[in-house]
Amino acid sequence: MNPVAVSFSGRILFLAADPDIVARQLAGEDLTLTAAGKLRDGISTDEITPSRICVHADERLGDYVYLGLKCGDAFPCTEGRVKRAGFAVSVAGRRYGRGSSREQSPFAERAAGIRLVIAESFERIYRQNCMNLGIFTSSDFGLVERIRAGEAIPIEEFTRGHDPITAAIIRSGGLAAFTRERRRGGAPVPVPDHGPRAMTLAEKLIARSVVTDSGGDDVAIPQVGVRSVRPGDAVFVRAHWRYSHEYLTPMAATIFEQAFGEGTRVRDPGSVLAFQEHLAFPRWSAAQHDRGGALLDAAQALGTRQAEFCARHGIRAHGLLADRDGSEGICHSIVTERYAIPGHIVVGTDSHTPHAGALGCLAFGIGASDMASAWLTGDVRLTVPPTCRVVLRGRLGRGVAAKDLVLHLLRLPHVREGGAVGQVIEYCGDAVAAMNTDERATLTNMSAEIGGFTGIVAPDAETLRFLSERRGVDLQPEPWLVSDPDAEFAHTLDIDCGAVRPMVARPGDPGHGVEIDALADPVPIDVAYCGSCTGAKREDLDRVHEVLEWGIAHGLRVAENVRFYVQFGSLDVRDYCAARGMLETLREAGVEAVEPGCGACVNAGPGASSSPDEITVSAQNRNFPGRSGPGQVWLASPATVAASALAGRLTSFAALGQMPPSSPRRPQGSRRPFSGEL
Repeated sequence: MNPVAVSFSGRILFLAADPDIVARQLAGEDLTLTAAGKLRDGISTDEITPSRICVHADERLGDYVYLGLKCGDAFPCTEGRVKRAGFAVSVAGRRYGRGSSREQSPFAERAAGIRLVIAESFERIYRQNCMNLGIFTSSDFGLVERIRAGEAIPIEEFTRGHDPITAAIIRSGGLAAFTRERRRGGAPVPVPDHGPRAMTLAEKLIARSVVTDSGGDDVAIPQVGVRSVRPGDAVFVRAHWRYSHEYLTPMAATIFEQAFGEGTRVRDPGSVLAFQEHLAFPRWSAAQHDRGGALLDAAQALGTRQAEFCARHGIRAHGLLADRDGSEGICHSIVTERYAIPGHIVVGTDSHTPHAGALGCLAFGIGASDMASAWLTGDVRLTVPPTCRVVLRGRLGRGVAAKDLVLHLLRLPHVREGGAVGQVIEYCGDAVAAMNTDERATLTNMSAEIGGFTGIVAPDAETLRFLSERRGVDLQPEPWLVSDPDAEFAHTLDIDCGAVRPMVARPGDPGHGVEIDALADPVPIDVAYCGSCTGAKREDLDRVHEVLEWGIAHGLRVAENVRFYVQFGSLDVRDYCAARGMLETLREAGVEAVEPGCGACVNAGPGASSSPDEITVSAQNRNFPGRSGPGQVWLASPATVAASALAGRLTSFAALGQMPPSSPRRPQGSRRPFSGEL
């Protein structure tokens, strides 16, 4: 029987902006909400569980919760302190749980004793992961004193405002219990029954994929499709592709086996993919972080666990390279290059799954529990989100790329204040029509930084060209794959692309964007990194190559005190670069080329900083504290990263052309070697 009320018998931890406030609580002092002062906003999952501890997938995570939490310039939480202090409730500010979809974050909170998280607002995937694991969430700060007074809180306080499916999951104590009940036919799922209506592109894709049968064990092929959906409808949709990587496959596999039985089979394994790419440089990680070898052992265990699960269920796995560090490629890159088709529903255990939205897919990130259930059922739950339309008008200026556009969007008040959180971000307009698919993928990928449910671009002639060129797939245009002219949008952002200049984002948050020409003082750099799912596509490396070729022609190489790493997003991208002679240009310019993998973007490969005083300029998508080593990370486009590497300081490609030819050069043979170097 589901509980009607719940009590919280531990202490309350206020995640304050002042590190002394946090330290006092860890030392045993109990504070009121007023005494806690300003609460930290924008706490990311990188801070709740830094990437290096995500090699664990069990109760040990409880010792590491909030280890990366940065308050002011301090990190007040140390190993085991939160768990030992006996907290049952955490309280924070706006946009709690930003960033990665890693379910390790709420799992670590639960393992440390946290049963309720109160915040002004939450990011979608984090909150969904909490509910899946049986952790309560609320934005009602009035609960603080009620809990402190010992009051049992009615369960309806936590289900109010949620759709029927989410409310049922909360009452069940988590997704696994709900899914078991659903498979027995005991948890009926509502099916929208609206008349025809004008719909956005995302709504059309959802409507065509809504599962309309019971989802019970006796259903071999689910029935799908309804006439229309509206924002707020709770549904299950059939997924055309379900993929995961070694950071979360082991956790999802454990949930799958424990919740549904070790003999249970994955449904339709031909539509399931797995990737080993987050931890593709284990020897580098061991040398940097793991003097005792425990981290390396744990990382290798994750890969082994994933490989065993895939072999048992007949799942296609893209793995590590056989003869050197590196992998076949980043999951988002490979899914877009080889698998996704316009109109598909694509889900992955990573917040940057919207990458495939560049092809006109509804692609979104989910956690380990959602993936475990999706392996069983073949479908995934969602609440139909509203759509924010971003109209990119005009032409991009020379040297301005999709990354600059995203950094510009992230600094707009509507986005900074969370106005697009949980929404589909649909990109359209003249500038989008002129972009190739790789650039569109940067837009849709970084919808995660906006806080969106996903990003999407309506497929067009460019989409068909991409599929023909990359895969030899000959598709015909589908006229319905577009938003209806009279569809309802929650908000429209209208951007004059001609006014956008090359951008950078200051360390700490992708939303700290500033025009690079507006920097008051020179910013010298130590590391330049062009890699990750937003910085390692063909188009990205074309732009890097263009800058380096110009630099070589003008007597420039990578600056003497800079280490410049270029990492390929996939073997396909590396082969593309090799066929065009780009590898020779990289070598001549003094660049260290790195085999495919997530690498420095998750602090797990060459390009990550090694000390707090190092400054990095990176084409990756996030620069939260600790995301890419202990140093400071500035975000920029690939062209700006390359130009900055040649200049030895932050600069745009246009500004680089004004430098004197006597700028610092990196001496021949001075590149710092590493085990994965080409």
